Amino acid sequence: MTETQFTVYAIGVVRSALVDLISAPLQGDEGTFEAWLELRAIVTPAAMGINVGDELVVLTWLHLGKRDVLQVHPRSNPNNPLTGVFATRSPDRPNPIGLHMVTVLEVQPDRLRVAPIEAVDGTPIIDIKPILKGVNER
Repeated sequence: MTETQFTVYAIGVVRSALVDLISAPLQGDEGTFEAWLELRAIVTPAAMGINVGDELVVLTWLHLGKRDVLQVHPRSNPNNPLTGVFATRSPDRPNPIGLHMVTVLEVQPDRLRVAPIEAVDGTPIIDIKPILKGVNER
């Protein structure tokens, strides 16, 4: 297998009351945390068309994740069998990409208030995508 490298840059950053991993729920739907997605000025035109109530998938770079971990006990419970990270939602993985399904609560020109999201303050945002509706609603 040939290694391919490419560059991904942060389009923004999560601003949250969550400041450490210990306080964060394991998944967004296990807490009621809101956060702001602050967008870089160069990408703010890309948010045109996002409205309050929209459901989005936010992709983040889990910058506090360990990239050399290949197996974990799911949910950090040693009673769970050792499992490959590709079969889990662990933030520790070769490419620590976070996937967060959120609802837009407020839209401002350079930021979006969303919930629920378990990303800690300062987490880089790498992309935002709408959750697709049924074929007739697209």
